[in-house]
Amino acid sequence: MALHLGKIVLGVFILLILDLFQAYGGIPTTLEGPFKPVTVPLDESFRGNAIDLPDSDPRVQRKVSGFEPEQISVSLSYNYDSIWISWITGEFQIGKSIKPLNPESVASVVHYGKLRFPMTHKATGESVVYNQLYPFKGLQNYTSGIIHHVRLTALEPNTIYYYRCGDPSIPAMSEIYYFKTMPISTPKSYPSRIAVVGDLGLTYNSTSTIEHLTSNKPDLVLLVGDVCYANLYLTNGTGSDCYSCSFPNTPIHETYQPRWDYWGRFMQPLISKVPIMMVQGNHEIEEQAQNRTFASYASRFAFPSKESGSSSAFYYSFNTGGIHFIVLGGYVAYDKSDDQYKWLQKDLAKVNRGVTPWLIATWHPPWYTTYRAHYREAECMKVAMEDLLHQYGVDIVFNGHVHAYERSNRVYNYTLDPCGPVHIAVGDGGNREKMAITHADDPGNCPEPSTTPDMFMGGFCAYNFTSGPAAGKFCWDRQPEYSAYRETSFGHGILEVKNETHALWTWHRNQDMYNKAGDQIYIVRQPERCPVRPKGKP
Repeated sequence: MALHLGKIVLGVFILLILDLFQAYGGIPTTLEGPFKPVTVPLDESFRGNAIDLPDSDPRVQRKVSGFEPEQISVSLSYNYDSIWISWITGEFQIGKSIKPLNPESVASVVHYGKLRFPMTHKATGESVVYNQLYPFKGLQNYTSGIIHHVRLTALEPNTIYYYRCGDPSIPAMSEIYYFKTMPISTPKSYPSRIAVVGDLGLTYNSTSTIEHLTSNKPDLVLLVGDVCYANLYLTNGTGSDCYSCSFPNTPIHETYQPRWDYWGRFMQPLISKVPIMMVQGNHEIEEQAQNRTFASYASRFAFPSKESGSSSAFYYSFNTGGIHFIVLGGYVAYDKSDDQYKWLQKDLAKVNRGVTPWLIATWHPPWYTTYRAHYREAECMKVAMEDLLHQYGVDIVFNGHVHAYERSNRVYNYTLDPCGPVHIAVGDGGNREKMAITHADDPGNCPEPSTTPDMFMGGFCAYNFTSGPAAGKFCWDRQPEYSAYRETSFGHGILEVKNETHALWTWHRNQDMYNKAGDQIYIVRQPERCPVRPKGKP
């Protein structure tokens, strides 16, 4: 009898093991971590083609005439029931003498519906023109075409809608495009695939990244900062891989704004049907006259700022099924007395983990990079905000900025923590700047601390470590234990949230076949082990 029961127990155990293997296919999970740090040696044979597409490339040339829409894109509002449609009409101007277009001269109209014909719904919106002005002799000024943003409302979840945008009175309407709304927010419903990419640019490497990304059929694209790198150019169109190296004596950091238009045209086939959510990066700062910054970034894209209670395009939140995304600004004030921090407190307090179990945060400069490039550059932001994000149980953090790939173990305050988030940096989208190769823990590569703070934000918060294996030092002498995997290659990531506790993360390298994974892991939430207990709450 006992032998018979023993066989039954053993059989059940084997079935459970087989079920787990079938479910996860041998893919590791964070439950098995923390993992021993891995560094994949640099593949010297792969450099890709980090050369910008020229303005003669058909993919970046203007294909419309008059005031017909171009650079069409879709972005999410706060919930599944609304979507933003954006586009540009009219031509940009660049030169010494420019005359801005009147944004009120062309209407902002979207016709849409669940059928191609007839499209039974109509929405109208707002339009804007922005200028990039340089008050210095010899520099060229820029004024954009008319940028339109229209919000569609009362949409059904998980539903395909067809749309046309433009001004029917001219008439100047686009072709018919389509998008699919996000699932309703419940613990059981999630978008199938979310693509995450950073530091994209507009090079031949970028085109490879987008080809690979598109082949994975994402429902949403998250671009974690650094879009087209227009600020690697002078206003006359002369570019460089390193602006400060090639143009050290310019009176202001110039840009060549038509690169934004080239990028919008190149991306339209993807983002006119797949929503894209933008994160501010340092290459979008783009200083101009009267100390104005981020003019192009804030004008060209629609953000669910108002819908999520934010007064800024630089920080906002939105829901996609059972995921609550928080987008933060690494280049706007973030201290506890600042508007961004106060907004974050309110937004986190409103999150209902019974409805959106997953909490994902994203901003551009990483807190846990181990590469020499940008090492501990965002330390002041980390000091200001990490406690708050940890208290509310953020599950995953996505960053860019460093031109390489790195995934952390679960970490908080530089210490392995089973309830800390997994930090993932995907600044390897393919831009023309050099890839990050050296690590701060490589012999002789630890940067001088005074050189590390971000030049735009200022401040110094990166002091020597006070505990752990690197106590008394500014850098580790080996790959830190919180760094699980790092590799210098171009690529993108795909997040597939399976249920309220398991999400599959896959990083794809450009040099691999489309369906091959460079790094893959199941990120597993443990709400029982890691209850959310913000300070001041029971």
